[in-house]
Amino acid sequence: MGLKHDAFPASAAFDAINRSLQSDDAERKDTVKKGNAIFAFALKNKEGDIESWHIDLKDKGLVAKGEAPKGKKADVTLSLSDQDFGLLVSGKKNAQTLFMSGRLKVKGDVMKATKMEPVLKKAQTNAKL
Repeated sequence: MGLKHDAFPASAAFDAINRSLQSDDAERKDTVKKGNAIFAFALKNKEGDIESWHIDLKDKGLVAKGEAPKGKKADVTLSLSDQDFGLLVSGKKNAQTLFMSGRLKVKGDVMKATKMEPVLKKAQTNAKL
């Protein structure tokens, strides 16, 4: 079952990130070790609807729908528009620029949020947005 939601075109990137994490067991374990956090993404589409996905880099190294794995809490939540998320994962915008312009909101451990960029960069080659 895919993670893409038709009303959120950029959500296809979550499938690409998950494929990237699942493609190499040793690399996934290394990414989990470096990330050591659960990252939640709250995306808002043009209609104003909000959906959430999370990337578990604390235990399993996988991506799923929802704010966090069952019984767990996200260490950091990144809130942005679906369009800006698409620009972020495609490398056309960086997180710092979006944050400074108020288009990316970070709740929780801001320092952990900086550990997300290498994961997004790695998935850029797989994401077709």
